[in-house]
Amino acid sequence: MRSDITPGQTSDYLGFDLVMDGNLPEPSVLLADRGHDSDKVRKTMEARNVVSVIPMRKSRKLRAAVDRPLYRLRNLVESCFNKLKNARRVATRYDKTAESFLGFIDITSIRLWLRHLST
Repeated sequence: MRSDITPGQTSDYLGFDLVMDGNLPEPSVLLADRGHDSDKVRKTMEARNVVSVIPMRKSRKLRAAVDRPLYRLRNLVESCFNKLKNARRVATRYDKTAESFLGFIDITSIRLWLRHLST
C-alpha cells in the first residue's frame, strides 16, 4: 500500500502520479471513482496493460462501458478507508507534519492487516 498527501483542493487524478510511481507490484486492474477519470490516467494504465475500471464523468463526450461486477469490488477499498478513519487520530488529523500523519496511517494499516491475518 502506498499513501501520500495532496492539498485538499487538488483533484484526485492529480495525485495519481504520486501513488502510481515507484517500485510497487504491477496491478492488473485499476478500480477508481469518477475523480480519476482523465485521458492521462487511462492512457498510462493502457500502456502498462492494466484494465481501467473507472466510471465516466458526466461531461465526457466519448463514453466507455464499465465492468459493473468488477467495479463493485471498490467497496473493499472504501471500507478500508472507513476502518482507517476509525482511528481518531487519522480522522481528525492531530499531527502537524505530513511525515507523522503518514506514519500513523502506516501504523494503523499494519494494525488492520494484522487483525485481518488473525481472523
